[in-house]
Amino acid sequence: MSYRQTVDFLLHDWLAVESLRSRMRFADHSRETFDSVLDTCERIARDKFAPFNRLSDTEEPWFDGEKVHLPKASHEAAEAYFASGMLAAAQDYDLGGMQLPCVVEMAANSFFSKAGIGIGGGGMLTSGNANLLMAHGTSMQREVFAKNEFAGRFTGTMCLSEPQAGSSLSDVATRAVPDGADFASDPLGPRYRLRGNKMWISNGENELAENIVHLVLAKIPGEDGKLVAGTRGISLFIVPKKLVDEAGQLTGERNDVSLAGLNHKLGYRGIPNTLLNFGEGKFPVRGASGAGWDGAGAGAIGYLVGRPGEGLRCMFHMMNEARIAVGLGATMLGYAGYEASLEYAKTRPQGRPIGVGGKDTSRPQVPIIEHADVKRMLLAQKSYCEGALALELYCARLVDELHTGDDEANGAPALPSVAAPRGGAADLGSGPVVGRSRAHLLLEVLTPIAKSWPSEWCLEANSLAIQVLGGYGYTRDFPVEQYWRDNRLNMIHEGTHGIQALDLLGRKVVMDSGAGLDLVRATMAETVARGMAVEALVSHAESLAVASEHLAAATRSAWSTGSPDEALANATPYLQAFGHVVIAWIWLDVAVRVAAAPADAVQRGRLAACRYFFRYELPKINAWLGVVSSRDDTCRTMNEASF
Repeated sequence: MSYRQTVDFLLHDWLAVESLRSRMRFADHSRETFDSVLDTCERIARDKFAPFNRLSDTEEPWFDGEKVHLPKASHEAAEAYFASGMLAAAQDYDLGGMQLPCVVEMAANSFFSKAGIGIGGGGMLTSGNANLLMAHGTSMQREVFAKNEFAGRFTGTMCLSEPQAGSSLSDVATRAVPDGADFASDPLGPRYRLRGNKMWISNGENELAENIVHLVLAKIPGEDGKLVAGTRGISLFIVPKKLVDEAGQLTGERNDVSLAGLNHKLGYRGIPNTLLNFGEGKFPVRGASGAGWDGAGAGAIGYLVGRPGEGLRCMFHMMNEARIAVGLGATMLGYAGYEASLEYAKTRPQGRPIGVGGKDTSRPQVPIIEHADVKRMLLAQKSYCEGALALELYCARLVDELHTGDDEANGAPALPSVAAPRGGAADLGSGPVVGRSRAHLLLEVLTPIAKSWPSEWCLEANSLAIQVLGGYGYTRDFPVEQYWRDNRLNMIHEGTHGIQALDLLGRKVVMDSGAGLDLVRATMAETVARGMAVEALVSHAESLAVASEHLAAATRSAWSTGSPDEALANATPYLQAFGHVVIAWIWLDVAVRVAAAPADAVQRGRLAACRYFFRYELPKINAWLGVVSSRDDTCRTMNEASF
């Protein structure tokens, strides 16, 4: 079974994306146009990305003191991607977009992540940057910056972390001050001067496009000249590498943004990761100085996005989008490793079947896929990667519901389901019809899972792929070691594993008196009811119902004392358990659809992966939720000196 077959099944048989054509925004589309987009992306990924994935790993970006150099293949891949129109795929026609559903856009982009995630200029960041400006920028900012990013003229970054702060955004120290008396009259937005340092900036310096649009978090000093403590004082600024005019044309003047150095990474090496200095004076900009700063031209020029003090709220628009995209990237790296190890297992002869004649060397060796333990490792990878892919596409489908669906008052069902069963009165051909407010609530709870679960378990899939290849897997003669190194980043960036866990248990499942958790469980219950109607899935449905109740009980126990310190000490095991319950739910819903399809080898494989997950993986939640429920203090009370 090819990856494309899996995508087609999930999009059309499970999520029923063709039903989106009934909405005005997608009325021009059809199965043929969706397939055409997938065909184009699959071809570009095959021709421009996959052949150079190893090259992007071995020929790291390097800095000559003026610019960062990337291999020619990276430039060609970026050009092909920009020319495909995928940067603006979901945007309006008048922006050069295709008005594609988000779920089709993400499926199409998955081909690039699987073929070469470190090649091509990081389109995720550029489109995410532009999408944020479309939501929170002024009309001029959208025209000058976002439109040129969608067109591939400019690339984009997000500049949050600082060397001394890391993930603690409340400790951001980059400052922004008004740029002279006329700062408020600049047509590109209120103009400020920024000083500070940002670290871990992917694509912070490159020559893939004419300009780079940095979105920078900085603090505006209060009337007393001091920075506002915490996150309340954080504002968001557009800081272009090169200054532009109102028509989006380069003025010929360089902004005071300079590269301090490149980070040399374990994996993901094709994309330069940078430390940037803002306003250090390397590229002094003409004009008025920042108020209260000495020296003409002091500071990098930045344009305020949104209102002062609301920078983090604006940035979360990009961060949440990026978290789902990171989960998809992790999924595809796991999938690439699965495909490589599956192919190897089919062709590598070693050993003989256990049993009579198993040690008879006169008998031919068998491919290692004939051994039960190798099948175990392949089934684990299949269950992780295909389950994660289904989750990411489901979340993307919720985004479409959020943007284009009706709200509950206009007829959405009381209990949402992943995909209504075909046939009978319930067959509306509408996929996950849930209504906008419900889609929003589901996304709130599922986003930490969509980011973190594939980052952990598709990384485990990569580890199993190495194990299937044995010693060869540990060498650079095969790609599986690179997939593992590339994937190891995903538990770290866009909110570490621990941060996602704190977000889930500390905010998402308790907000609005637990409304989000209740909705997720109600959605699972709908799937359980449908699973109970399929004889082969009854035991899985029963297991999911028990797991859902266990999850709810552990949530209540964790917060029973009302102490965040006690409740959150085991947030990461809670995240792991919650993720496993979600993937079990996704697999059961997919299996319900599979059970209604012809029983060919492909569908039997999906049912086997579902069975594997319920029998080998779901039982793990008992240990994780055990420490959550008891508010185990082993880690919380460990003394530093005792290490």
